[in-house]
Amino acid sequence: MRRGYAPGDSCRGPAMDGILNIDKPPGKTSFTIVAMIRRLSGERRVGHAGTLDPAATGVLPVCLGRGTRVIEFLMDTTKTYRAEVELGASTDTYDGTGRITGTGDASGISRQQLESALDSFRGAISQTPPMYSAVKYRGQPLYKLARAGIEIERKSRPATIHRLELTDWQPPSVTLEVECSKGTYIRSLAHDLGQNLGCGAHLKGLVRTRCGVFGIEEAVTMSRLEEAFRGGYWEHYLYPIDAAIRHHHAVVVSDDTAAAIRRGSPVILEGAGNPGNDGEAIPEHCRAYTLDGRFLAVLRNVPEKGVWQPKKVML
Repeated sequence: MRRGYAPGDSCRGPAMDGILNIDKPPGKTSFTIVAMIRRLSGERRVGHAGTLDPAATGVLPVCLGRGTRVIEFLMDTTKTYRAEVELGASTDTYDGTGRITGTGDASGISRQQLESALDSFRGAISQTPPMYSAVKYRGQPLYKLARAGIEIERKSRPATIHRLELTDWQPPSVTLEVECSKGTYIRSLAHDLGQNLGCGAHLKGLVRTRCGVFGIEEAVTMSRLEEAFRGGYWEHYLYPIDAAIRHHHAVVVSDDTAAAIRRGSPVILEGAGNPGNDGEAIPEHCRAYTLDGRFLAVLRNVPEKGVWQPKKVML
């Protein structure tokens, strides 16, 4: 049995590789949460899968040990947010923490006008990142330049809004549910909505309710996680590494094929389809498991060569 946690102890153990679904509290940066988990766990390899602003709350997947190797797959997944937008005032940060840069009369905005404006943000769109963001300009994060009073012209970036629903309308406050691609700025969405309506707007509150397979209903608070580390039952909250990519097709490989994958050699797989076969829809990635059920690797298809190339080898 694993001993209880005491401050300063390392809880590093054989089951430390995995993913935690954290319910991030307000007022803390994503980096702060990572640092707290690194201290609690004693694991040096810790990283999060998608930054949340300090004021935002909700799902923040944090990967530990070999789990950090699947961060890129979590970053690529669809995210869902509950966003509260305040009409009538724009800010320099595009949220409630910033300085008001403009005001407008939102009293005449009807629900029909609001629904009509939302139509223009569904599907493939272009967004300009806020100055107060982590996007870098010549090696410097934009937010550092913004704090110094420097504004840089930003290039617009593509984003996809898969679903955008008006869930509550209490003028001048609008609550939206947004399902979107990676790289979508909900603050920019709020700001741009205000510009579209002609009254200005900013993001008043934000909760990430889903990141890929991880939902807010199963997320653990930091206080509860700290208690679990003290009590020695933190593993209860640790998801296996392959939980992040369970939507990808899975194959079981022979010992010989597993050995080739460990060497980084491309392989041909039975049961996953092989790139280049006519008439077959081939997935971009698949999960490979050993005969005894251990998660071995993420493989990437290479259509031009008709093989699967090891991308992330776990064993």
